[in-house]
Amino acid sequence: MAGTTAGTIDGGAPARRRGTLATACGTHMLHDGFSDVIYLFLPLWQAEFALSLTQVGIVKTCYSGLMALGQVPAGLLAERIGERALLAIGTGVTALGFLALGLSGGFLSLLLLLSLAGLGSAVQHPLSSSIVAKAFDGHRLRAALGVYNFSGDIGKAVVPVLAALVIGSFGWRWATGGYGAVGLAAALAILLLLAMLGAGAAPHPGVGRADAAAPDARRGWGVRHKRGFATLASIAVIDGASRTAFLTFLPFLLIGKGADVATVGISLALTFVGGATGKFLCGVLAERFGIIRTTVLTEAMTAAGVLAVLALPLLPSMLLLPLLGAALNGTSSVLYGTVAEFVLPERRGRGFGLFYTVGIGGSAIAPSAFGLISDSFGLTAMLFCLTAFIALTLPLALALRRPLAEAAAVI
Repeated sequence: MAGTTAGTIDGGAPARRRGTLATACGTHMLHDGFSDVIYLFLPLWQAEFALSLTQVGIVKTCYSGLMALGQVPAGLLAERIGERALLAIGTGVTALGFLALGLSGGFLSLLLLLSLAGLGSAVQHPLSSSIVAKAFDGHRLRAALGVYNFSGDIGKAVVPVLAALVIGSFGWRWATGGYGAVGLAAALAILLLLAMLGAGAAPHPGVGRADAAAPDARRGWGVRHKRGFATLASIAVIDGASRTAFLTFLPFLLIGKGADVATVGISLALTFVGGATGKFLCGVLAERFGIIRTTVLTEAMTAAGVLAVLALPLLPSMLLLPLLGAALNGTSSVLYGTVAEFVLPERRGRGFGLFYTVGIGGSAIAPSAFGLISDSFGLTAMLFCLTAFIALTLPLALALRRPLAEAAAVI
């Protein structure tokens, strides 16, 4: 086998590959916990700081928006200093933002601290994906990325429940501070573990110069099928935006049905457990029935599930949330696993960064936009609009058929 390059894992060392994947999965769990526990805090912040639903949406937009804006710069910077150091630094910044949330005194301080935390969290998706792709290139890459993608939902499922327990006993300020402290310890662990595994190191100086002399086709973002990548990214924008909008306002919908904070935490956990299961099952379905059919199925189930949760009483809607969560998150495992088919191997860091930027960008805008609709026309009208928005993914999924065939033909 050819010798390894800087930042890659020796193909003859399966233990190192497994260790690298485990570290990336742990990082994903931590950061998805940071991102999605915010849904639990939103009703508490609304009540304590007298926020409108539009302001609630803006709060979530600040975190997701800065996370989206930082994706591409993180991928580019990692090409110079390596994924390892940048991943640890970003994790530490996010942790500090959550530690300081306990000192928040109102809307503006929430925006500032969540913006800081979101910017730090921008490093996770592109850099962890790149580290996994380097470690498993030629070694069941899609399966490894599927496991990595699945791992984030463990954090989504566990952290809201634990946070709800802390909130019930000590209040939300202790919950944010405690998780921030966990994040600081994790940042140091990420740096040490990746160093031990030899993963995510800075490239040798000659790598950048050799790459600069590469043919034009291998410069830039490394997208080798622009129409396919654009269609895939468009689906990701709608999928991510609809998921984030629904999860942002799900607690308010449940509180309107009579739920308390503990019930909201359990409901979010049920949704995320379903999401984790959906990512696994949809990966299997995509292998068996194809990417297009699986995407159409999950998006249609999402639209129907949103309407059902709106119509049902509290207990039946909670029982439906795992199935809805599976549909909400299932599409993402199909999309993320397909990015590599449209991007050159040596540009995967940039390609993943670009893909996550547009996808998370849609997720960032959605809470504010749909919050404005909620304030203007009510929560019920907003959810009907959201259902129509989700339906836009169906023709886009069908449009992927030809690009996928063309990409497969040149591999």
